[in-house]
Amino acid sequence: MRTLGGRYELEQRAALGGMSEVWRAHDRVLDRTVAIKVISPGLDGDAGSVERIQAEARSAARLVHPNVASVHDFGTATLPDGRPVPYIVMELAEGETLAAHLRAGPLDWRIAVRVCAEVCAALAAAHGHGIVHRDVKPANVILTPSGVKVLDFGIATPAGEPDRTPEGMVVGTPAYLAPEQLDRQPATPAADMYALGVLLYYCLTGRLPYEAASTTQLLGVRRRLPPRPLPEVPGLPAEVAELCERCLDADPAARPTSPMAALLLAEAVDARIYVPMTVVLPRQRMPEVSPWTGRAASEATEAMAVDAATSGRIR
Repeated sequence: MRTLGGRYELEQRAALGGMSEVWRAHDRVLDRTVAIKVISPGLDGDAGSVERIQAEARSAARLVHPNVASVHDFGTATLPDGRPVPYIVMELAEGETLAAHLRAGPLDWRIAVRVCAEVCAALAAAHGHGIVHRDVKPANVILTPSGVKVLDFGIATPAGEPDRTPEGMVVGTPAYLAPEQLDRQPATPAADMYALGVLLYYCLTGRLPYEAASTTQLLGVRRRLPPRPLPEVPGLPAEVAELCERCLDADPAARPTSPMAALLLAEAVDARIYVPMTVVLPRQRMPEVSPWTGRAASEATEAMAVDAATSGRIR
C-alpha cells in the first residue's frame, strides 16, 4: 500500500492516532504534495462505514475557506484479507501544530486570541454549511506562514447527526468534548464552541480547565465538576475572558455562535479574518415588492397622471 489509487505515493508518515494515520504523499497526476488520512480498517472497515466517511468527505470538500485545509479526494484501498481501507486526500498545510507551540507554555494573549479567532472563522464557515468538526484541539491546528489552518474536516459530521460509534468508544479528544458529547448526544455547532473554549483557555494558561492525571480520571472529573474559572491574564480584554467562560457553559444554548465569537476575538486584537456574511446575517425571504417600492410606484403613477392631464389642458 505504498501507492493509493494508482496515483498517490506515500512518502512519510506524519502523524499516528487511535483511529487513523496521516501521511505526506505525492500526487503523481497533478505533481503536488498532499496529506493523506488513512482510516483504521479495524474501526471503519465495513462497507456502511466507508460510505458514511465518503459522504462526510464529500460534504467537507465543499468547504472552501482560507483557514481550512481543503479536502481534495476520497478513495479506498483493499487489504490482503479483503477489508476496505478508506482514505481522504487533503491539502498539505506546511507549518507547526499549535500543540507543538504550546509545549513551551502559554502564548502571549494577543497571539492566543488571534489564533482562536482564525480557528473560529473556520468553524463559522463549516457551521454555515451544516458541518460540525467534532475534534477541535491543538494537534488539529497548524500555524503556517499565511495563517492558521484547521485540519481534519474530512471526518467531520453533519449537524444533528446521531453518534453511531460503537458503545464504549469516544469520537474526539476527551478534554475537548462538550458535556453533551460525553452523553452521546447528536453533534451540533455548540459542541465545537465548547472545544474552542477549552482551546482558548489552554492557549492563555498552558493548561486545561480540568485537573486530571489520566483519561479515566479526566472523564470522571468532567462528569462531576465544572471547568475551573479562567485565571487573570494581564492585559486580556474582559470580553474575551467572558467569551471563554460562555464557551465552557454546560448548556449548549448558552454558548456563543461561531460567527459572533470569531468577530469578537478578531476585534480584540484588530485582526482580519474571513467570516462569510451569509453565516453572520440570518437569511430572510424578501417580499416580491417591498412596501416602500409599492408606495413609490403608486405615487409615481399618480404624478404621471397629473402631469399628463396638465399637459393636455395646456395644449
